[in-house]
Amino acid sequence: MTDIPITTLAIRLLLSLALAFIIGWEREVMRKPAGLRTNMLVALGATGFTLLTIQIFHAMTPEGAGRYGDPLRIINGIMEGLGFLGAGSIIQSRGSVQGITTAATIWVVGSMGLACGIGNYYLALGITILAFLVFTALRSLESYIVRKDAPK
Repeated sequence: MTDIPITTLAIRLLLSLALAFIIGWEREVMRKPAGLRTNMLVALGATGFTLLTIQIFHAMTPEGAGRYGDPLRIINGIMEGLGFLGAGSIIQSRGSVQGITTAATIWVVGSMGLACGIGNYYLALGITILAFLVFTALRSLESYIVRKDAPK
């Protein structure tokens, strides 16, 4: 059905789980609503849907014929679904602004899953490293800024 070998499919799925584990672990340690399992499932789902998109695209393309269909529409649907999940994490906090970072995390982990799905491992790794740095390194910077701005 597709030109992607089974080992490559497995690598893409497992890499998305491993990278999401890094982000999910940090969120779990910080006791955030979307922790380890949520982030891993978001990444796995995004990767799986991306791989299905590739397979559908190849299945719709008869040998020697031009390309039919638009795989970007399916990816757009994936991103809309991730936005829906993120919105749900904000609404759950009953009108307060809490949950925006959780929503953004779902969005970012989804993009990492999409990158794994298309086989762009460097992009997936870069997204993971940068997201992890945002959570860890910027936490220290935020604490420093808040301390400096605190009334004396």
